[in-house]
Amino acid sequence: MAYALSHQQFPTISGSGSIEAYISAANRMPMLSEAEELALARRLAEKGDIEAARALVTSHLRLVIAIARGYLGYGLPHADLIQEGNIGLMKAVKRFDPNRGVRLVSFAMHWIKAEIHEYIIKNWRLVKIATTKAQRKLFFNLRSIKASLAQQDESLPGSQRNFGTLDVDGVNMIAQRLGVKPEEVIEMETRFTGADVSLEPTSDDDEDRFSPIAYLTADSCGEPIAMLERQEFDYLQEEGLQGALASLDERSREIIQRRWLVHEEDSVATLHELATEYGVSAERIRQIEAKALQKMKGALLAAA
Repeated sequence: MAYALSHQQFPTISGSGSIEAYISAANRMPMLSEAEELALARRLAEKGDIEAARALVTSHLRLVIAIARGYLGYGLPHADLIQEGNIGLMKAVKRFDPNRGVRLVSFAMHWIKAEIHEYIIKNWRLVKIATTKAQRKLFFNLRSIKASLAQQDESLPGSQRNFGTLDVDGVNMIAQRLGVKPEEVIEMETRFTGADVSLEPTSDDDEDRFSPIAYLTADSCGEPIAMLERQEFDYLQEEGLQGALASLDERSREIIQRRWLVHEEDSVATLHELATEYGVSAERIRQIEAKALQKMKGALLAAA
């Protein structure tokens, strides 16, 4: 049975407008029956039907919104979370196999969450804080585990409550449950509870004169451009210079070394001294020197 789905049945959601308007439009998208979903998935898999892919994606936009709503506690824009989840949904639709006997909603949840997780890890306070699988698990489960501990804490007498803070037993319990070190639990908890500090002053109060920008020293040595310049200079000083000298004939190399590359304790040879040694005029030595320098310049530029 074929399903001809038009743009009127599955209207495209515009990226312009408010997030509320987007959510409202997404929630009005028609749901697919199992038979419709299976037919569309087969059209996509067998014929590469883009219209079928669009229908599968738009009918599951409300799923992305529901999943993204669960990650609002990380302080990232809801619209960005939805956008990343939509990318995961599209990846799921592309990889969905209609012959596996599972609904797209079950298959897509993994891809949607994975894409949102990756976005949060890369952007949460601009710090990459979870690099291993165990650390990622800690990052996304610490808050929920703390919430359950807080509920248990409320049943204790007032003098025995820790009011949501993690004690030694709580840290060890979480570390054991998630397969990480207690030190990692403490560090992650510190990152969650620590407040962001503005680098620049936020007002004209005298206290803001002590913002980080006021006492952080500017070190240009650590800037990428400065580092590249130093690396290039070091190369030209060593390997590049040796290669340029090697491109010269023996007499030209000797003249350059004695005119430009002498040690501090040695004196620079004059044109007349070299002219007497080689039995030519001083003007000829100057011409050889100029030609050798030009050739070395070309060799250095080619090496760079």
